[in-house]
Amino acid sequence: MTEPSVGSLAPDFALPRDGGGTVALKDFAGKAVVVYFYPQDDTPSCTAEAIDFSAFLPRFEAAGAVVVGISPDMPTRHDRFKAKHGLNLILGSDENRAVIEAYGAWGEKSLYGRNYMGVIRSTVLIGRDGRIARIWRNVKVKNHAQDVLAAVEAL
Repeated sequence: MTEPSVGSLAPDFALPRDGGGTVALKDFAGKAVVVYFYPQDDTPSCTAEAIDFSAFLPRFEAAGAVVVGISPDMPTRHDRFKAKHGLNLILGSDENRAVIEAYGAWGEKSLYGRNYMGVIRSTVLIGRDGRIARIWRNVKVKNHAQDVLAAVEAL
């Protein structure tokens, strides 16, 4: 499978989400959509990233954008994660990793000299036209939400 690139149509998705129900890309037609892929709820970097995106959510919304976090965690785990940290984002559950893989956010990682397959922290900005406007790979969490917000505001 070829991973998407800037200018290509964003791969469609519909996933179970926190709080029940489904989050689908088509639900946000005409809006900019920030989709960030992260390895696991309640780990230090993933928590910091979610808190940062949540803190900037009013500014994303003012710029006409929606923020969706996607990980392989189950919706019930997302519910606990959101409640524990007071998060107000949409969190999608991609347990079989189909969407994570479609967006090129699954691959080989290395930790302490051990190689394994996992979620590569990535963010994709989808423009109002449904095309990918920007991709961030191997994201470092510090200041990332602000960088993404600046890109959204520049659309």
